[in-house]
Amino acid sequence: METEETTDINQQNAKEDDRSELIQEINGLWNKFFTNPINRKIFRIVIICLIVAAVIVFSFSWIVFIVPGLQESGRTRKPKYENLAEVKKDQGYKKLIGQMTRDSKNLIRKFSSFTSGQSYLIINTIDNKFLLYQNKKLVREGSCSTGSYTRLTSSEGSRHWIFKTPKGRFWIQQKITSPLWVRPDWSFVEEGLPIPPPNDESRFEYGVLGDYAMSLGDGYLIHGTIYKRLLGMPVTHGCVRLNDEDLESIYHTMNIGSKVYIF
Repeated sequence: METEETTDINQQNAKEDDRSELIQEINGLWNKFFTNPINRKIFRIVIICLIVAAVIVFSFSWIVFIVPGLQESGRTRKPKYENLAEVKKDQGYKKLIGQMTRDSKNLIRKFSSFTSGQSYLIINTIDNKFLLYQNKKLVREGSCSTGSYTRLTSSEGSRHWIFKTPKGRFWIQQKITSPLWVRPDWSFVEEGLPIPPPNDESRFEYGVLGDYAMSLGDGYLIHGTIYKRLLGMPVTHGCVRLNDEDLESIYHTMNIGSKVYIF
């Protein structure tokens, strides 16, 4: 009859035999798996993917967490000065404040020269809007029309025109009532008509420029229009068009020499 000790030994030996069989079975499966070239290739691909994923995760962590943390730690360094009184004693600070003060005064003087007590007009060619100022206060605003930026070429190709409104600082050089329009050459080319002599009567037209006109020089005018439905759009040949009410107000507000800013 077996004793209790013998029984325990037999059970332990049985467990060891089971573990040995399991290990041998696992080794067999492992060897069987790696004898297949396809399985070996798949295993290598999995390992490479795991390595790449680990590198990506590390790089992301480095960029998102570690680098900003290092930068933030650099910002926490003790400042050179502890209070405003120490800053004001620094020569570099005094020099910088002095230069900024001079620049500010120069800008104020320049702005004042642009916006004097006289009336002045601002033309916005992007939105086709105008702003009229008097005594540095906005007194009128509204729509206008400016250059279309189209290009016209004569039939023989020897001449061309680009219809744009010039930009910059101008001034009123002449004020005209009941202006006469002397049609330039491009007006006839645009309509497909032969260009007449300079003093031909077909060049002279009344009423198409409105009741008033103001000259900016080089043939550019601020004037009225018979095409009021097109106001607010870039459709002109370079002049600035206004409706009748705005034109009259601007004409009586602006003087010879009044500034016009076009941008």
